[in-house]
Amino acid sequence: MKYLHTMVRVSDLDSSLDFYCNTLGLKELRRYDSEQGRFTLVFLAAPGDETAQVELTYNWELEDYGEGRNFGHLAYAVEDIYALCQRLLDHGVTINRPPRDGRMAFVRSPDNISIELLQQGEPLPPAEPWLSMENSGHW
Repeated sequence: MKYLHTMVRVSDLDSSLDFYCNTLGLKELRRYDSEQGRFTLVFLAAPGDETAQVELTYNWELEDYGEGRNFGHLAYAVEDIYALCQRLLDHGVTINRPPRDGRMAFVRSPDNISIELLQQGEPLPPAEPWLSMENSGHW
């Protein structure tokens, strides 16, 4: 397993970038705009350490981020998403977003911290029971 990034939702992308980059000293690594999803993702890291990243998520329609919704999730790349999800299930963990696509799943910690699991490399072929498993709650 490898730590990838922490996602934080921001309400003003320009002021957030000013803070994280110009004030705190992080640098922008890459940016992704989704017209269909109506959001922008900006990945930042400390100079010289691009392995620990912060993902700023800016939703184009403003939203009130009460109840801690501005903190999004921890993300980890995993060798076998199906095997890890099965191990989590075997330990009583709810798979909130099953890896139906062989690529991505979400679970929550005992303190309700959302954790994204991403298959390393190419997605695994879709397989049961994941393919038919419904989402549970929110992540």
